[in-house]
Amino acid sequence: QVQLVESGGGLVQAGGSLRLSCAPSGRTFSTYAMGWFRQPPGKGRERVAVINWSGLRTYYADPVKGRFTISRDNAKNTVYLQMNSLKPEDTAVYYCAATPRGVLDPQYDYWGQGTQVTVSS
Repeated sequence: QVQLVESGGGLVQAGGSLRLSCAPSGRTFSTYAMGWFRQPPGKGRERVAVINWSGLRTYYADPVKGRFTISRDNAKNTVYLQMNSLKPEDTAVYYCAATPRGVLDPQYDYWGQGTQVTVSS
């Protein structure tokens, strides 16, 4: 069974940093586009950052540009989201996802269970 397992969430003060990791199991995702999405309390899920299979193409949502960095290490079959200068509005459940199609495809096929990120003011 294919699973995406996120880790690295937690509670941090505003201005702090966290690094999320996503380690798929059950298969390799080295040829898949990967993404990080989040769902703030009481709101819908939104795309945060996505990266193509090679790591050479990345896209970010406007609210996180310049603060978050998505990267991947295909040798370790792991995707990361480095989050700096965190704000209370970044509080959300963060999900890792994968798609065999293009990096900007609206449909991601595989999803993790999510990890909570809480930023206190």
